Amino acid sequence: MKGPGFKGLLGALLAFGLLGAPWLLPGWLLFLLTLALAKGLVVLGILVLMWGGLVSFGHGLYFAAGAYTVAFLAKVFGVREATLGLLGAALLNGALAGLLGLFLSRYRAIFFGMLSVAFSMILYAFLLKFYFITGGTDGLRVPIPTFLGFEVSARDIRTVNYFVNLAFGILGLFAAYRLSLSPLGYLMRAVKDNEVRVEYLGASARGAVYGVYLFSGVLGGLGGALTALSVGHVAPDLAYWTTSGEFVFVAILGGTGSVLSPVLASALFELVRNYALKLSPYTWQLSLGLVLLGIIFFYPGGLWGLYQALSKRWPHKSSSKP
Repeated sequence: MKGPGFKGLLGALLAFGLLGAPWLLPGWLLFLLTLALAKGLVVLGILVLMWGGLVSFGHGLYFAAGAYTVAFLAKVFGVREATLGLLGAALLNGALAGLLGLFLSRYRAIFFGMLSVAFSMILYAFLLKFYFITGGTDGLRVPIPTFLGFEVSARDIRTVNYFVNLAFGILGLFAAYRLSLSPLGYLMRAVKDNEVRVEYLGASARGAVYGVYLFSGVLGGLGGALTALSVGHVAPDLAYWTTSGEFVFVAILGGTGSVLSPVLASALFELVRNYALKLSPYTWQLSLGLVLLGIIFFYPGGLWGLYQALSKRWPHKSSSKP
């Protein structure tokens, strides 16, 4: 007789925790989880690129573009509907990734990373200098949105934002999972292993990178839009290189073995950062770095490596003889 596996037990606990979070967690912790779900989409976009051996240090570009799309729609056109803001962010970032992908898909390794961060810093400079449009360092306020035409009270907005982010997080994870099992996903892994052989077999490595980069950019834009709706404010720092570096670090922290690891790593990162700020407000970066580097040092595979280590110790089967 088979006993409950570690994977099944962990999945059940995770599902129960996520669905019951608004009633189980205090408000501040629910807010951190809401942010983690939104930022986890951006990290997931970086993860799919890592399948092909590519690391983007410029995903703050799409994060900021998605966030500012929501803010601009509200400021210029008076559009407060969340679905329209998310749709606009997805379309804009799809177009932006499609345009930049034509250029970036030609490059690999450090050249890909440095060019991506260069594009992100161009957007940062634009958001910073054109203050009469973007608000400069003050940024822009995002009003409380409507959802499918329904007004949400200030008391309920945190819970509604959480479930909206959870829904988009699940959709993003499902899409990335299907991509990982698709011919494009396998082709990206082949590009990482031997790009020359991929070309000799008649496949287009550049086309594979372009397609996955387009998907990655849309995920980044949705993550930025969800963050703007959750926080209620956007600022140029969203496009700064440190923000992009943070996403890369979270991707490494989660590991590349599962599409679920970016969201879990994002939640851990937000939690550790919050406690580091509370316990050591003047040296919180040092505390944060020591804790997270300690995890990576003992488990080089990140949270996915930790999961594998724990699952090996779990009794998979229990048998009884009559």
